[in-house]
Amino acid sequence: MIEIAGMIYTLTAAWLSLYGLLGLITLALYIRHRRQKDLVPAVPADGWPRVTVQLPVYNEPNVVKRLIETAVSLDYPRHCLEIQIVDDSTDHTTHIASELVAAYRKKGFNIHLIHRNNRNGYKAGALAAALKKATGDFIAIFDADFKLPADFLRRTIPYFLADPRLGLVQARWGHLNDTQSPFTAAQAIALDKHFALEQTVRYRANLFPRFNGTGGVWRRQCIEEAGGWLDDTVCEDLCLSIRAIKHNWRFLYLPDVVTPAELPPSILAFKSQQARWTKGTIQCLRKYGWTILSSREHSWLARFYALLSMTAYVTHLLVLILFLLQLPLIYYDFQFSRGMIIFSLIGLGQPLLFGLSQQLLYRDWRRRLMYLPLLLVVAIGTAVANTRAILEALTNQKNIFIRTPKQGNSPHPLPTSAHLDWGILVEISLTIYALLGILIAWNKNSFHATGILFTCGLGFGYTAWQSLREIHLNHQARQTTPIQSLGK
Repeated sequence: MIEIAGMIYTLTAAWLSLYGLLGLITLALYIRHRRQKDLVPAVPADGWPRVTVQLPVYNEPNVVKRLIETAVSLDYPRHCLEIQIVDDSTDHTTHIASELVAAYRKKGFNIHLIHRNNRNGYKAGALAAALKKATGDFIAIFDADFKLPADFLRRTIPYFLADPRLGLVQARWGHLNDTQSPFTAAQAIALDKHFALEQTVRYRANLFPRFNGTGGVWRRQCIEEAGGWLDDTVCEDLCLSIRAIKHNWRFLYLPDVVTPAELPPSILAFKSQQARWTKGTIQCLRKYGWTILSSREHSWLARFYALLSMTAYVTHLLVLILFLLQLPLIYYDFQFSRGMIIFSLIGLGQPLLFGLSQQLLYRDWRRRLMYLPLLLVVAIGTAVANTRAILEALTNQKNIFIRTPKQGNSPHPLPTSAHLDWGILVEISLTIYALLGILIAWNKNSFHATGILFTCGLGFGYTAWQSLREIHLNHQARQTTPIQSLGK
């Protein structure tokens, strides 16, 4: 029986090493394409096209004012610009937005509040409903936690005019609060790797590039030709991206155009965000996996890269399997093959990307990399929530789009629905399991196993402790903070 457990462990480690290999492939492709640049098109001589800026919001009282103010500050001909506040809110966000919209309409802005009394289709449904009322030929989309750079449209729209088959221009995400705490600094490292390297490689090597849900501009014709926004997954951005590529639309990624956004300062909000991304990606993998695999328009490398990238969230499940097998393998003195070291060496591909992305983007990259160990801890700590999301996607459980709470200038960024759930209890149990495993490993002189046990125990313990702490603080805030009236 223990031999079977050892075989499962080895196969799981081999599977995990594939994502290290993916990192090495990304590194090699980046080196190959790093000097590739897109020529900046000339400013249109015959006038700018009509653009609709869509701002989807749902219960965002802390940030909706900032969002709207940066939207009306866009440097773009006013007669060519339409702004839609796509609002599904059930709190006083709607009141805040309506007052701002009324004020800016008096100043001559073409701005509208599109409010729904339901959440049918969640974000995809809201965008689809707003698109029917939009007048622009190009659709820019920004989530509530973003600040729109004033020159964003002037730096993106010319590319569409130079290429009639360009369907999307995606900008790089920046960060508004990466120095707020070690936790947000760790998150920034993860996103920087994706945007500085992975997105760059996907576009330049034509490896199924994608829209990131916000901070980009679509050609309206592309959205409509690809079938519009669909709500059968919680990752509507990836879903539309794959369909657009299938219809032979081209994408462009501009790493020098930065759209700063707020990172979740709350572990509960972060877990919710990551679980949604995990579930949506696996749903899209189920829906379009064969389409990608059988695509004759793309190379085998593009298909391999796309499919392996879409399964990347499975690493959380694989880490859980490795972790849970530690104790029985230690107890029965299972002897691992020396060849296992190969998997560890291949696994260095991803850490190399983290380091390179920081060096490319920041002068103080060495200081920023101090938070890389915390990123590892947090990534392990979210394994329970993300594994649950994977299982929900694989078993076709009902989609519930849980928004990520935004802090803005509020001192209370915590989710109002924060409560103790079984996931936190599992994290606590796994922390105890790790401590027990470390004791057994020391007793049996299996010191090689203490590394993964300690790291996983730290990850689950940190996540559980922070979650419990936020639940307690949220409970205190709800008892001491008066309920705001709708008109405030």
